[in-house]
Amino acid sequence: MNAPSKPTARPMAPPAIKPVVNESGVAIQPAYTAEDVATSGGLFMLGRPGEYPFTRGIHPLMYRKQPFTMRQYTGFAGAEDTNRRFKFLIANGQTGLNVAFDLATQCGIDSDDPMAAGEVGRVGMAIDTLADFETAFDGIDLDKITVSLTINGAAAVLIAMYLAMAEKRGFDLRTLRGTAQNDILKEFIGRGTWVYPVEPSIRLVGDTIEYCAEHAPKYSPVSVCGYHIRESGATPTQEMAWAFCIARAYADEVIRRGVPVDEFAGRLSYNFNIFGNLFEQVAKFRAGRGLWAKIMKEQYGAAQPGSMWLRMIAGGGGGGLTLEQPENNIVRGAYYALIAALSGAQTMALCCYDEAYTIPSEYAQRISLRTMQLLVEEMGLADTVDPLGGSYYVETLTNQMRAEMERIIRDTDAAGGIVKLVSEGVIQSQVSAQAYRMQRAIESGAFPKVGVNRYRSEGRDEGGEGDTGADARSREVQMHGYDAGAAARQVARLARIRAERDGNAVAAALDRIEADARAGANLMPAIVRAVKAYASVGEITKRLVGVYGRYREPIRFDETFPMREAA
Repeated sequence: MNAPSKPTARPMAPPAIKPVVNESGVAIQPAYTAEDVATSGGLFMLGRPGEYPFTRGIHPLMYRKQPFTMRQYTGFAGAEDTNRRFKFLIANGQTGLNVAFDLATQCGIDSDDPMAAGEVGRVGMAIDTLADFETAFDGIDLDKITVSLTINGAAAVLIAMYLAMAEKRGFDLRTLRGTAQNDILKEFIGRGTWVYPVEPSIRLVGDTIEYCAEHAPKYSPVSVCGYHIRESGATPTQEMAWAFCIARAYADEVIRRGVPVDEFAGRLSYNFNIFGNLFEQVAKFRAGRGLWAKIMKEQYGAAQPGSMWLRMIAGGGGGGLTLEQPENNIVRGAYYALIAALSGAQTMALCCYDEAYTIPSEYAQRISLRTMQLLVEEMGLADTVDPLGGSYYVETLTNQMRAEMERIIRDTDAAGGIVKLVSEGVIQSQVSAQAYRMQRAIESGAFPKVGVNRYRSEGRDEGGEGDTGADARSREVQMHGYDAGAAARQVARLARIRAERDGNAVAAALDRIEADARAGANLMPAIVRAVKAYASVGEITKRLVGVYGRYREPIRFDETFPMREAA
């Protein structure tokens, strides 16, 4: 008798795959093929390194010819203290300087103003007059070490001081290189060190671009900062798209003055954020390079390749750092540096592991500097251009990210443009709402954060205060205490400068600034004359406030702008 046949096995249902959507709203597939690349748009925007549309890099050889500039962000107390840190970093191999200013300086307030009490030199270097710049950069060769000034509300005054200092030391302004952040629109969105209302603030940015195009043509007077918009809650694609909208607003202001696009566009630069998913970040920058080149060529008629370059500093990502288990930030920083190198950044300003707590120590800054040096010297990141180019995943994601950026720009333009939306607080409301949702996602564990909502040291105080043993010792961070003595010295220094300078020359220079502001003239020539007479940041700012007034932030709680929510 035959044995009963076994029942035919039913085919197994494929296991459920958890969907993955990146922060920019792009769905990620388990695997990619050439068909995905073709469906997403193909390789029409790829090109070769150093050729339009520059997706693979703005130079043909990239780091093979010259490694990225290493430009750690630093500054604290007074000019003497910061000068010593500058020289420490240079001695350890740093190739550029990135200057932090205290909040008083950023907001155009002198160190002896009552509003500056407790803030002088706290989060950056205090600058009141040209004398402080002369001290801060004493002994530093500005032809070999380029300097980035992280300043916005008071940028016109600080740029004037930097140029006056360089000229006084004998450097040729026609060949002087350097950068100022000077992106006031992103201040309205993401930081808050504004001074004047939106329209006159944009005119001041235009004044600096127009002035530098004529007098310091190799100096970059604006670094448009998607970085801070991202830190405030924007998605990676919003970071890039809104940065391009902001750059267009500045370009429109300068072109209205009759300056041809190819006379200034090549000195526009960008500062972008880096934290997050590695592939999303790399694709973001590759997509952004091609899109910016397309905008400059097709919308503005730029003819020079340099006018189409997306020149950028990247490597920072303070929003990704954690108070919990701060040593993990060393590892995060290494990944940020890797992303920046794979993305083709011209400059890195790598965040330090202790920045979630304090102004970075020399020890922490040296670790970050060594991290960047390791990529060049040991890891092979300078060997070839765009090493992820050609990946089915990366090319598909690059196309998808570019399409999303273009959609955001179209929506922004259709809603009235970036200047209108910032003036009305619409963009601010959007990014604030997204930041709130992200924080809730981190707190609930929906958005994973190692050491914060994953792999915590249970039963111990993650902040370190109530912890004991090796875990507590490993989390010790060298705190940078507030130096009240340095603040007092800064106030005394300002008093001495005021006593020694030519008061009549200062008064005449300030009167000229006010008159030019009322007449709508370019203010940079008058500001340069004033800083050469040792007028202070606060004195110049007060005169301009008398003409323009101060910005009052609109507060909104709605989310009416049609944008895709962050994942």
